[in-house]
Amino acid sequence: MKLIPNAGRVLRKAWSIRLMIVAGILSGVEVALPFLEGWLPVPTGTFAALSGITTAFAFYARIVAQKGITDGE
Repeated sequence: MKLIPNAGRVLRKAWSIRLMIVAGILSGVEVALPFLEGWLPVPTGTFAALSGITTAFAFYARIVAQKGITDGE
């Protein structure tokens, strides 16, 4: 496995990476929701749905050219 030449820049600047991190956090909240039952009065599946939507946006962001990130840097 070989990293792309600008892997560090992509990790710092790409919206797809940022959105995947948010999706991971939302998934974690969904898993922790039964333990926070009295603190967060939200319907079951809310954070899972938000995670799915965020993942869809991350997929879109991954295939769209983003400012500040080029192939060769």
